[in-house]
Amino acid sequence: MSQTQTPTQPPKAPPPRMPDECGVPDATPLMHPLMRKNFGQWAWHDRPRPGVLHHVAKSGDQLWTVRAGTQRQMDVYTIRDICDIVDKHGEGHVRFTTRSNVEIAVADEKKVAPLIEKLEGAGYPVGGTGNSVSMISHTQGWLHCDIPGTDASGVVKALMDELYHEFKHEEMPNRVKITTSCCQINCGGQGDIAINIQHTKPPKINHDLVANVCERPAVIARCPVAAIRPALVNGKPSLEVDARKCICCGACYPPCPPMQINDPEHSKLAIWVGGKNSNARAKPTFMKLVASGLPNNPPRWPEVSAVVKKILYTYKEDARPWERMADWIDRIGWPRFFEKTDLPFTKYLIDDWRGSRANLNASTHIRF
Repeated sequence: MSQTQTPTQPPKAPPPRMPDECGVPDATPLMHPLMRKNFGQWAWHDRPRPGVLHHVAKSGDQLWTVRAGTQRQMDVYTIRDICDIVDKHGEGHVRFTTRSNVEIAVADEKKVAPLIEKLEGAGYPVGGTGNSVSMISHTQGWLHCDIPGTDASGVVKALMDELYHEFKHEEMPNRVKITTSCCQINCGGQGDIAINIQHTKPPKINHDLVANVCERPAVIARCPVAAIRPALVNGKPSLEVDARKCICCGACYPPCPPMQINDPEHSKLAIWVGGKNSNARAKPTFMKLVASGLPNNPPRWPEVSAVVKKILYTYKEDARPWERMADWIDRIGWPRFFEKTDLPFTKYLIDDWRGSRANLNASTHIRF
């Protein structure tokens, strides 16, 4: 190498690729400034009226939050409409709750009344706080989910039209949380009253498609009661269901669509009561089946609404202050519950399940 030549520098290595943020983003920058300032330092709170929360910090700062109900499935025009209301009549901060409510925080009490007037004028009822019927939480339904047996959002719309007064007024013994689920996986979770799909027949299998669409070992392993086994049908590998074991849960349908379990005649709706996650006054509880075989009758589901209202208003009249649905039922007992609500009691509602080893004897984790 001559003295006039400079050594060739190796190319610089590219900077390491940073991992993508895939978790829940930090919500702190999106909070109202008073929320950030007084985070974890609130002294007390009250509710001046249904749908309005008033928080007072140890520093003396005050914050008012207006809660309004919305539809679960919202288009971009609805979201823009809400944001325009918040920008014009609020202070630019809004959040969505898990029950599809919107909460708008303001630091000026004078903005509360105009904000309520504008929200209700635009069709967003203000309420859902305290001892009221909160907005119904539900799963995706026909719009998005790949395995629904009914339209969960449609059931919510039909039922909330009937319970509009109970959302806007705090007249219940305690908060009432209602959930709906469009399949038996129960993504809606535990609730004081829950409306879930109920399949009553084993899946119908399209044997011509199973071998091309389904990963058969995964489908067999997915069944909680080992009711599915491999089979050879018309010379093609397929699956078969033992109807004596099948509990019609629908767990086989997501990994294997040719095992169709949704049926306009045999897919019904069921009502469960007494579930809750709170441990404020009693332990969390699982909900129990109290009504089954209700028609899956869109678009208004009148049979479901009638049963839910019967349970809800009996609870409203008979429960003591601050009793949740489960606490009320524990006090009066299940026989009295069915008498008061005038619901028929059948052998299918008896809760005597003690585990698969004792009665199903079919778990894939134990033995065949």
